[in-house]
Amino acid sequence: MRAYKVLIPALAVLAACSPSHDSQAQGLPEPARSVPTSALAMKQSFAPVVKKAAPAVVNVSSRRTVRQRVDPFWELFSGGGMPQGRVQQSLGSGAIVRADGVIVTNNHNIEGADEVMVQLADRREFPAKVLLADPRADLAVLKIDVGNEKLPVLAIDTSEDLQVGDLVLAIGNPFGVGQTVTNGIVSATARSNLGITDFGFFIQTDAAINPGNSGGPLVDMDGDLIGVNTAILSRSGQSSGVGFAIPASMARQIVSAALGGETAVVRPWLGARVQAVTSNVAGSLGLEAPRGVLVADVWPGAAAERGGLRQGDVILTIGGEPVNDEGAVTYYFGNLKMGQTAALKVLRDGREQSLTVRAEKAPGRADGGRTIQGRNPLQGAFVAELTPAMADAKGIDPFVGRGLVVLQVAPDGLAARVGLRPGDFVRAINGKQVRTEADVAAATSQNARRWQITIERGGQLVTSTISL
Repeated sequence: MRAYKVLIPALAVLAACSPSHDSQAQGLPEPARSVPTSALAMKQSFAPVVKKAAPAVVNVSSRRTVRQRVDPFWELFSGGGMPQGRVQQSLGSGAIVRADGVIVTNNHNIEGADEVMVQLADRREFPAKVLLADPRADLAVLKIDVGNEKLPVLAIDTSEDLQVGDLVLAIGNPFGVGQTVTNGIVSATARSNLGITDFGFFIQTDAAINPGNSGGPLVDMDGDLIGVNTAILSRSGQSSGVGFAIPASMARQIVSAALGGETAVVRPWLGARVQAVTSNVAGSLGLEAPRGVLVADVWPGAAAERGGLRQGDVILTIGGEPVNDEGAVTYYFGNLKMGQTAALKVLRDGREQSLTVRAEKAPGRADGGRTIQGRNPLQGAFVAELTPAMADAKGIDPFVGRGLVVLQVAPDGLAARVGLRPGDFVRAINGKQVRTEADVAAATSQNARRWQITIERGGQLVTSTISL
């Protein structure tokens, strides 16, 4: 059978929300890790941890209306093809991260919702407002109005000391049956390349996670949130012991952005295209084993270049943390605060060197673009000048090319009919080079029956002659 990646209810928590819930903030000594040595130790209960964490775990439900056309057969009797509304419901979990009703959950729990409701552990319900949604990280921050009441909160872990084998609890509302607690261990850390989110760097656990747990917290034995449960790998669509949680540091970042009044998360951009070091590459570099990432390209003027990073360097660590794939680079650098510096250890010409790179946003504008109108082969295409900022915001690799890129193609437009696709770069129209939105607007404003269009697709130039 085929393996399915299933999005599920998951949640994360803010570390600075309440000193009474933050074991690190109280300065308590870290408990030593130990394996149970007796039958009595094996019978010890997780109840104290659950008692601390569970009151801050909530249910998140959303409703949205989806418009769909009536079946053509029934249109003969209903008098037309007016779209009909169908209500879709979503049920997930979340965690209270601030006592005045700030909640973190998964974005897929509330995406496109007309209404979002939150049910507390004591069964009270409140309408929720979305403060910030980050689809690329699959996280969202909600706010409910509880007046002057102080709600229980779940602290986001700040120790960053998670190890494989640590005991964890997953708390949520699987299948809508009500608040449920399951236990397991951390099966792996730093899982990437799973195709779940653009910023994939997950905690893997065997604690049972099922549909409805999405947005709920993964909790350590201090009762602190260490991750937001977000997906499972399963052949059946139900838990098979392979679940994934977004690390607490990413949840902390989006909550901080929301509380700071931001409507979107802008993350630092290194400005380097990297690839994992294979066995063959490791041998050519004199490495005993594959490690690090090879810098294949550096964006002119970006943070990487100004920090001294060069094409051909191998990045071994960022901030002391080893990096072995693109996901790790994106995670460790993207979680820095703007203006903060990161120490990079790189291998260059067979010798290790230390560099310091400043966290900065991607250059250029992140918005803009226009939909091409008129009778021309680009009609219905939404095009924009690709900048690193726009590429980063839309999850596009900025190193794929520069210039005017097609971002969307209307299915009923001429652009779709002539075969234009998102990701195509428009290079020339009727023999004139096209670099900007103004260029394409001028070129498509002419009244012509015969058009010659040159596009770049997958690194190859294709020129077509089209008669309209």
